[in-house]
Amino acid sequence: MIRIVVASKNPVKIEAVRDGLAALISEEVELIGVSVESGVSDQPMSEVETLKGASNRVMRAMNLFPGYDYYIGLEGGVEPHSSGLMAFAWMIISNGEKIGKARTASFFLPPEVAKLVHEGMELGHADDVVFRKSNSKQQNGAIGLLTHDAITRKSLYLPAVQMAFIPFLNSELYS
Repeated sequence: MIRIVVASKNPVKIEAVRDGLAALISEEVELIGVSVESGVSDQPMSEVETLKGASNRVMRAMNLFPGYDYYIGLEGGVEPHSSGLMAFAWMIISNGEKIGKARTASFFLPPEVAKLVHEGMELGHADDVVFRKSNSKQQNGAIGLLTHDAITRKSLYLPAVQMAFIPFLNSELYS
């Protein structure tokens, strides 16, 4: 049995990891979600800060829950771009010896949402205000709201989780 810690209690992140890795791992998987601090702002405002948040989550989960096979940190973030505010997420997977990293696809936020985020509001809360929703970040997120659920937060995260796992599927190439 492979034992995995997801450094989040967010059900969307946990499901993305469970479903993403189910396609890659034939063994039975025990997966737990744990709450750990990212060590960055509630709304990371750059690629670097977002990646650091995912990395910090992995390291803290490893320290708090030793003995698991893999630790996975997922961190959503935004970054200003000449065309507007871009949203994305980073995935980091570690087994204590090796690290895999991948980023989701990115997309631009509508100006009204971007304005609220620039003013200090977390993206999920800004989405709730603009779209008149509640707790959207634990559901289909900004991407789901903007694509009318054609793409959900889970479906955005899932391939990035799988890509972050590539070094573990090909150990001889990533030594």
